[in-house]
Amino acid sequence: MTLKRLVLIISTVIAVVLATLSLVSSWQKPQFQSRLELYQINIALQAQAWQPEDSNGDNFQVIRQAILEDQPLENATQQYQAAKKSVQTNLDQLNSQLTQLSSPAKPLPQDTVDTSASPEVTKKQLQQSLYQQQKLLAELDLRLGILQVQQGQQDTALKTWAELQQPALNSDFADTSTILSGLWSNPPRILPNAQQLIKKNLDGWFRNTALIQLYQLQQRQEPLAAVKAAQQSAAAQAVFKLTLIGTIPALAALIGTILLIFLLTQRLLKGKEALLAQNDDLVWTTPWDGETVLQVFVVGFFFMGQVFVPILLSILPIPRPIVGVRLQAFSVLVSYLLVAAGALSVMYFSIKRFFPLPRLWFKFQLQDSWWLWGLGGYCTALPVVVVVSLINQKLWQGQGGSNPLLQLALESQDSIALGIFFSTAAIAAPIFEEILFRGFLLPSLTRYLPVWGAILASSLLFAIAHLSLSEVLPLTALGIVLGVVYTRSRNLLAPMLLHSLWNSGTLLSLFLLGSSN
Repeated sequence: MTLKRLVLIISTVIAVVLATLSLVSSWQKPQFQSRLELYQINIALQAQAWQPEDSNGDNFQVIRQAILEDQPLENATQQYQAAKKSVQTNLDQLNSQLTQLSSPAKPLPQDTVDTSASPEVTKKQLQQSLYQQQKLLAELDLRLGILQVQQGQQDTALKTWAELQQPALNSDFADTSTILSGLWSNPPRILPNAQQLIKKNLDGWFRNTALIQLYQLQQRQEPLAAVKAAQQSAAAQAVFKLTLIGTIPALAALIGTILLIFLLTQRLLKGKEALLAQNDDLVWTTPWDGETVLQVFVVGFFFMGQVFVPILLSILPIPRPIVGVRLQAFSVLVSYLLVAAGALSVMYFSIKRFFPLPRLWFKFQLQDSWWLWGLGGYCTALPVVVVVSLINQKLWQGQGGSNPLLQLALESQDSIALGIFFSTAAIAAPIFEEILFRGFLLPSLTRYLPVWGAILASSLLFAIAHLSLSEVLPLTALGIVLGVVYTRSRNLLAPMLLHSLWNSGTLLSLFLLGSSN
C-alpha cells in the first residue's frame, strides 16, 4: 500500500467520524422550521385584521377564505405553546449541562459547546445560550398571553404573564408583563411607561393589539385612530405577502404535480420513448476509480470546508466576533467562495491527467432545452419535497438543526446584506454544488452503480454534506430531482437553474416573512 493511499484512508475515516459527530450534535439543535413557523403565524395574525372598504362583499369573503386561516388565533396559540415547550426543553438541557460542568465526576456532553475550551469559557458559552433561551421564552409568554386574552381566556393569560413576574431574566419583560396584566385586569390598571415598554418589547399584531387596549382605556382617540390605521396598512401588506408566499409556490406545485403524473404515466405507457427515458441509453465513460472520488470529496470538499478554510480565516486579522449583518453576509460569501475554489482546484488537479475527458463530461450548452428541464424540475420538486418535509417534521419533532444562513437571511432586512446572501445561495451554491455533485460525483458513481443507483447515492451524499439531520430527507429528495434532471438533459445548466430557483424562492419567502416582524 502506497503512502498516498494510506493517508487517504486515514483522512476518509477521520472525515466520516467528524461528519457523523456533526450530524449527531445537530440533533440537540432546534430546527429553523420551528422559528419560521412563528414568523408565518405572526404574518397570518396581521393579515386577519384586514378590513378593506368593501369587506362586506362577496369578493372579500372569497379572498379571505383563499388566503387567511379560519381560526388564526387558535392556530397561533397552538404554535406558540409548541414553541414554548421546545424552548423549555432546551433550557432544561442547558441547566443540566451547567450542573454537570460543576461536577468533575460527570463529563459534559460534546454536542452543544466547544469542549476544547477552558471550563470558564465553556461555562460562559452555556450561560450565554441559557440567557438567549430565557429571553426567547419570555418573548413567547408575552405574546401567548395576548393570544389567550383575545380568545376570552383572561384568567389563563394573567397566569401566563404572572410567570414572568417571578425572578425574571430581564426587568423589561417583567415590567411589560405587569403592564399587560394591568390592561386586561378587572378593573384595569394603567401603569407608568406602558406605551414605551409595549413598543419596545412587542411588535407586529401583538404591539398593535396591546396599544389599542391601552389607548381605549386612556380614551386617547387620536393615537387610537393612528394605531388602527397602521394596523390596517400592515394587514394589507401582510395579505399581499401571504399571497406571494402561498399562491406562487402553490401554483408551481400544482403544475409540478400535474407534470409529475404526466411524466410517470407516459413512462409507463411509452417506455423508452417517454421523456423520462430521454438519454437513458447514454452512459459516461469514467476513466478514474473510487480513490480519485474520495480524494476530491475528502480532501477537496470536507477538509477544505471544515479544516483548511476555517484555519485560514482564523489567522486573518479580522475583528471578532463579526458584528453587523453586512459583514456577516460578506464573511459567509468569502468562506463559501474559498471552499468552492479549494474543492474545485482539488478536483481539477485530481482528474487533470485524464484530459481530454470522454464525451458527456461537464457539459454546458446554451443552445438547448436545458431551461425547460430546469423550470419543469423546479415545479416537480416542489410537491415532492413538501411531502417529504411534512414526514420529516413528524419524524424529528422540531429538532435536528438547520442551515444557519437561513436564520441570518430571515432576520436581515438590509438590502445590501440580502444581495450578498442571494449571491451566495442563488448563484455561487448552484454553480459549485452542481459541478461537484451532479457534474463529477454522479457520473463517477456510474462506474460502480446503475444510473438510478448513482442518482440515489449522490443525492444522499449531497444531503449529508449539509451536516443537519433535519435536512437529510428533504435534501435527498431535492437531490434526486436534480439528478434526474441532469441525467435526462445531460446539461449542467439545467440542474443549476433548478437549484438557483429553489434557493431564490426560499430567500424571497424569508425576506417577506422577516419584513413583517
